[in-house]
Formats: sequence, structure tokens, C-alpha cells
Amino acid sequence: MDDALLLTGDDLTVDDVWDVAVGGRAVALSATAKEKMTASRALLEESRGEHTYGVNTGFGRFVSESIPDDQAEELQLRLLRSHACGVGAPYPDEVVRAAMLLRANALAKGYSGARVTTVELLLAILDAGVVPYVPARGSVGASGDLAPLAHLALPLVGEGEAWVGGERVPGAEALARAGLEPVRLAAKEGLSLVNGTQFMTAMAALGLVRGRRLAIAADIACSMSLEALQGSLASFEEAIHRARPHPGQLASAANVRRLLEGSAIIESHRWCDKVQDAYSLRCAPQVHGASRDLLDYVGRTVAVEINAATDNPLVLLDEGTIVSNGNFHGQPVAFALDCLAIAVAELASISERRVERMVNPSLSDGLPAFLTREGGINSGFMILQYVSAALVSENKALAHPASVDSIPTSAGQEDHVSMGNAAGLKALQVLANAEASLAIELLAGAQAVEFLAPLEPGRGVACARAFVRTLSQRLREDRSLSADIERMAAALRDGSLAAAVESEIGALG
Repeated sequence: MDDALLLTGDDLTVDDVWDVAVGGRAVALSATAKEKMTASRALLEESRGEHTYGVNTGFGRFVSESIPDDQAEELQLRLLRSHACGVGAPYPDEVVRAAMLLRANALAKGYSGARVTTVELLLAILDAGVVPYVPARGSVGASGDLAPLAHLALPLVGEGEAWVGGERVPGAEALARAGLEPVRLAAKEGLSLVNGTQFMTAMAALGLVRGRRLAIAADIACSMSLEALQGSLASFEEAIHRARPHPGQLASAANVRRLLEGSAIIESHRWCDKVQDAYSLRCAPQVHGASRDLLDYVGRTVAVEINAATDNPLVLLDEGTIVSNGNFHGQPVAFALDCLAIAVAELASISERRVERMVNPSLSDGLPAFLTREGGINSGFMILQYVSAALVSENKALAHPASVDSIPTSAGQEDHVSMGNAAGLKALQVLANAEASLAIELLAGAQAVEFLAPLEPGRGVACARAFVRTLSQRLREDRSLSADIERMAAALRDGSLAAAVESEIGALG
């Protein structure tokens, strides 16, 4: 446990979320968090005689219904049972694990009144590799992700279902296999477990890591395509981008310049009579950069949300009060998720145009049609461009914002909702589609550059091409390339492509 992540409620990062949710890093509560939580619980217990939402009242429209003290614990259990009514396929395991971490971190802030023992059980389940079974549809993202978080919380009380070692079992059995005992919820603890934005924020945090990796991969893929299409480096000159100094644009152009350093291909046509390249090449820093800037906005929102108190009511220790509020509303995260989808969709959109230029002999400046020497008997990369076009088209529909919709719930009490969960599910699909699209460009670019031998590309592009060849051999005769695309997409998702290139030329912006 020496490398365990210690939760304080205040300093979690998106990289921490990835390390725990994907990498399996251990987690524990810090001493500071335990102190805050203990004090928060004490204040809650002192206030039990007051009319407090979710402690001695019903929920939503039932807020006017008083609950006697002897039913306070039963109220919390029934809350989990009633709210666990999600439908559809489950979230990916890493999203559930991220949501568990984020909920624990929110409770660690000491604003919820949850007991230390309850949060420690949640973290013990996480560390044991037990993954609650959580259907992905059913949250409108207003009072937080109520239905998903209820499914996540049920195994803590020995109910619901969970994955253990690849097997879906009842919650009580999952705990037993991990050597854990269920908890009996105290007053407000059920509400503290379900009130929050943790599922939509989990998708935003994990998606942001993937989106940032994809932005670097887009610059790598563009550089390779620029070599293959014998484009001009002139439009990437630093002075041009200083004249319109959007941060993302500056970073993207700088990446391309570094990736192309030492290119014999670029040097060979420095004095050709081509004046301007197509926009998908010449305007790549402007397009990639705009996506980068949008991802930066997403990053700022996520950085706040993963360390935010999103419970209702909040236990305010300094003020000595318990106050009903609206911090659970998912609108900030919903907007960010829609922006994430838009930013990533555009990276795929311009990438597909570069693929078209490489496979189309009318546009490729001498490359063989569909990047194959024996056209006719071979179709080469013909259908890969179709696949990319299909993914880009799907992304256009998915990029329509969910966050502009609202359908009132709870008999009008919750009369404006964020639809953040829908935004998150769409964003994850857009990411997967975009990763496959950029994978196709990298496969096509590696194939195309090799037709220009013996001229060699720049150091960064040469390293990227070598990496591609570890996952996909050069296409000489037609074969199915589905697995090649999937392997390449996985390398974009886990960052291994960027890591390989950066090991050769240094960190990219």
C-alpha cells in the first residue's frame, strides 16, 4: 500500500482517476479526510432533531413527509432499492471504478456526513477488484446520477450485483468472495452515496485523458500524411501562428515542425511549384488547435468537479449548519462532455479527409490508387476510407449536444435537468470512433510513406511509422485489417504511440 493514492477530497487529478480506474492503483482515505468526515458526522448527529432533507424526510416531492427516527436506517436502504432501476447494457468497468473513486473522494471532503467505515468499505470493494453491475441508462443528471449510483451502492449493503473475476454474482456473494462484510447504513448515508455527478464525471475524466492523447496522435498522423502527400511545411512556420496565437494552434504547429525535423521527403520538394496544400493539411494546426483549446476547457471543468462536494444537503462544518442546495446538478459536466465529443469528432473529421487524399490517385500526387501496387486483384486501402467515413458520419449525429435538453422529473420538483449521462455515453462512443479513424490514417500514412523510399521522413514520423509496423505489417496482398485497426486504436487510447515517439524526439505539446 506504499503507493496507494490517499484521498483528501481536494487534490485528485484526472491522471489519478486513470491510474485507479484503468491501472488498478490502490486507494485509501487520508488522515485529514477521516478527521473532516468524523467532524461532519458528529454535526449531523447533533442536528437529528431538526427537519433535515433526506435525514428525517422523504425524497424529491416527498420532502414534506416526516420520517420517524426508528425508520431512519430503513429509509436509506429503501432509497437505494427504489433508485436502482437503470436499464440497458452496463457501463464499462473502468467507468464504474472511476465513479467509485470519485464518490469516495467527494465523501472524503467532509460535506456529506458519511461515516469513515462506510467509505472505507467502498474503497475496499474497489481495491478488491469487485465491480458493481451498473446499467448505463436511466440518469437525467439532475439530482446527480441517482439510478447509476444506487446500483453502485447496493453491493455495500449486500444487495444488487457485481462482477468478480469476470463472473456476475449477487452483491452479498461478491462481498463474501472479497472477504468483506456488508454495512448497515446510518441516517443520510444512502442519500450521500447516490447524490452526485460521479458517473458523468467519471466519463468526462477518463474521456479527457483519451481526448488529450488523441490530440497528440492527430498531430503525429497529420505529420505522416503530410510526408506521404509531399505537402509543404511553410504553413506550419512559427511566425504564422504567433500572428493568431490560440494556444492549441501554436502547440499543434510546433508538434508538426518537430515531428518533421530531418525529413528528406520534405526537403526533396522544397522548391516545387505547388503553392498551397488542401485545407486538411494546411489548416491542420488551426483545426487540431481548436479541438485542443476545447479540451482545455473540459479539463478546467473536470478538475473542479472531481474535487467538488455534490451532495444534498451539505454539512457545512465552519458554519455549523446543514443546508439544502443544488450542487448535484450536472450542467457544468454535461456541457463539458458535449464539448469533449465535438472536439474529438472534429479531429476524426479532418483525419478522414487526409485519408481520402492518400488513397485517391487524383489527389495523392503520384501514390498508387488505394495504396496498392496491384490494383484490381487487390483493393488495398479502399474500404478503410469507407470505414473512416462511416465513423465520422456517425460522430456528426452523436456530437449533437444532449445538454440542451431537459425533461422535468419528480412531479415538477426537479423541473430542469442536465442530461449529462446521455452526453457522457455519446462522448465515449465518439472517442472510440475517433480513435479508430485516426488509427486508419496512421495505417494509411505508414503504407504511403513507404512508397516514397529511399527518401526518409522526419525523425518523429519515422519513429511513428516504426511503431505502426509493430502492430500492422505492410499491406502487400489484401487481408482483413479489422484487427490492425483495433490494435492501432488501442495504442492511441493507452498512449503507447505517443510514448514511443516522445522517447525519440522529446515531449510533444
